[in-house]
Amino acid sequence: MDSGHFPSKQAFRQLAAAAGEEVRMSTQTLSHNDITWTDIREATPEDIEHLREHYPFFHPLDLEDCLSKTERPKIDEYENYLFVVMHFPVFDKATRRLGRGEVDIFVGRGFLVTVSDGTLRPLIEDFDNSQKDEGIKRQFMARGSYYLLYMLIDDLVDYCFPILDKENQNIKRIDERIFDANAKEIVKDISIVRRNLINFRRTIKPQMRVVASLERKDWDFLKGDLDVYWGDVSDHILQIWERLEDLWDVVEGLNETLESLTSHRINEVMKILTIFSVIMLPLSVISGIYGMNLGRLPLASHPLSFVIIIGVMVAIVVGMLAYFKREGWL
Repeated sequence: MDSGHFPSKQAFRQLAAAAGEEVRMSTQTLSHNDITWTDIREATPEDIEHLREHYPFFHPLDLEDCLSKTERPKIDEYENYLFVVMHFPVFDKATRRLGRGEVDIFVGRGFLVTVSDGTLRPLIEDFDNSQKDEGIKRQFMARGSYYLLYMLIDDLVDYCFPILDKENQNIKRIDERIFDANAKEIVKDISIVRRNLINFRRTIKPQMRVVASLERKDWDFLKGDLDVYWGDVSDHILQIWERLEDLWDVVEGLNETLESLTSHRINEVMKILTIFSVIMLPLSVISGIYGMNLGRLPLASHPLSFVIIIGVMVAIVVGMLAYFKREGWL
């Protein structure tokens, strides 16, 4: 598709009708005073066409980015609006995997548009609660679109802390079980936590730059003295990053401890096997010599030769075990 051209709404309907499918839109809108908040979850081309018709000054490339799931976090500045792309962690309980959800935001004087994949729970709850409760809607939208942007990003950033707490609890459980549990299970648990922390760090780090830009810059079309508020968000996201660094250090320490324990267990097994091999060596020599049937070996013709030889072997084993014990090898 040409990045500068979007098919008309009628064309989309015709294509859908030809395919036997119903045209689906997920656009919802809230209004309060002079502020309009449009929320789109799992955007379709029809939703993007709706935005293009209602906000003709939106850049076509920004609208196209809303349909992409691989956009990097950024702020694009235009004459009368900002286009903000941010990512936040999303935890999947079924797979225990930490992924990320994307939200694309258009914000200008009197309007805010959020386009997401529907996985960011704070964003969904904020919009749904504002729909249901007039007081919550006033709380979010009474101070303008710039303040609404702050409220949404602040909630999304704060939602990272429960996920951090969850990972911290997982690390504590590993720490408590590392000396007792099956090494294979511990390796799996550490691998899951490390993977989640890596994804968490990759998600959060670019957001620090975006929040820093919102904190430092002012725009004529976005009025509001929110420097202190954005400073608070910046402090929170820095705190998240520092906690991630601490958790990473702890996980790396646990991984090194597990490697040391595994190495120690292997050494213990090798030691026992070596002791058995050393004990069996003289016994094998004796049995090999007396198995040659030469007829002139000591005690070969003695009626109690078998008992005597077995007794000698037992004495050798006991003597070697006593020696190993005295040396601290057992």
